Amino acid sequence: MDARSLALVRADFRGVSETPGGPERLISAFYGHLFAQDPRLRELFPPAMDMQAKRITTAVQFVLEHLEDFERAQRFLEQLARDHRKYGVEADHYDMAGRALLAALRTYHGNRWTRELDEGWRDITLLISASMAIGANEDTSQPYWDATVVGHRRVLDDLAIVRLQADGPIPFKAGQYVPVAVPQRPNMWRYFSPAIPANPYGEIEFHVRRISGGWVSPAIVNDTKVGDRWKIAGPLGGLHVDRESGRDVLMIGSGTGIAPLRAQLIEMSQRGINPRVHFFIGGRYPGDLYDVDNMWQLSQSNPWLTVVPVCEEHTNPWWYPQDSGQTPMGMPRRLVGNLGAVVTSFGAWSDRQIQIAGSPSMIANTRYALQRAGTPSEIVAADPV
Repeated sequence: MDARSLALVRADFRGVSETPGGPERLISAFYGHLFAQDPRLRELFPPAMDMQAKRITTAVQFVLEHLEDFERAQRFLEQLARDHRKYGVEADHYDMAGRALLAALRTYHGNRWTRELDEGWRDITLLISASMAIGANEDTSQPYWDATVVGHRRVLDDLAIVRLQADGPIPFKAGQYVPVAVPQRPNMWRYFSPAIPANPYGEIEFHVRRISGGWVSPAIVNDTKVGDRWKIAGPLGGLHVDRESGRDVLMIGSGTGIAPLRAQLIEMSQRGINPRVHFFIGGRYPGDLYDVDNMWQLSQSNPWLTVVPVCEEHTNPWWYPQDSGQTPMGMPRRLVGNLGAVVTSFGAWSDRQIQIAGSPSMIANTRYALQRAGTPSEIVAADPV
């Protein structure tokens, strides 16, 4: 694909993404064309597919943004295909999916579809379907593991820490995230980052915040009981500390988004020598810093780690436990302000490896703050899905 064709496709997809209702109309057409080719494929997907438009458009956008770094785009697609094995999707299905996506784009554009768009998108859909077929063919591991809930603790009214014992070790790396399905919402897979590193005993921990109007997180926070059986599929994502780079590390996390950063820090504490790490742990209210005491204790026994608490507000609202989020004895006082603004008030951190984890809006705002401060975008890592 030449540069002109790629630019055309990127501009076209940007228009789809930014049009109100555009992603939903495109993905609805995609599934219509896919299930028309083989109606049995509908059985592989959950009854409610409200999240699919966002997930698919995010994935396509990631591929389009990284085509110059083709190996990275291909690794992402292969990983995505391995993830889809939990639904029962097989390598042969991706050829149909590629045709369905191209047909959906034609349907979406109608008489605005051109020969140039057809040629450009044909190349992209072939690349996507072929890469995903390769990923599905190469993975011979089991598609998911079963695990039993052994602990469920409500830290806040809308936030729970869930501990599980898997039937066998789950081969994830600290910093990755995994798809999870719970018995209260069968086949409705959601992505969560383990908050502790993998171990040979199959122990795993998730920090889950209830999303208003969500399907799965309210069930986890409100209804999960010890003894529930969960399904946990293969890991995704690439957040990690490059120990060979010689560069120190900046980690920025807020809310339950601290989980993948926390897991890496715990794993690093099990080693003798580590790069210096500055960990800015943020939240809107002091109570959102629910794990700050544990991170402070970790820093006390690991001098390479500096933990900096940040809140947007000075005090908790009335519905929070008033003693939640208190600064541990001996820890520097909390800084108050927007997380990205506080981080960049110390400089551009351009000599660091940088990881951001949190809500999509928090990640976007913090990236923007770093870019304004002069931070090179290529040193900032955040998972795309």
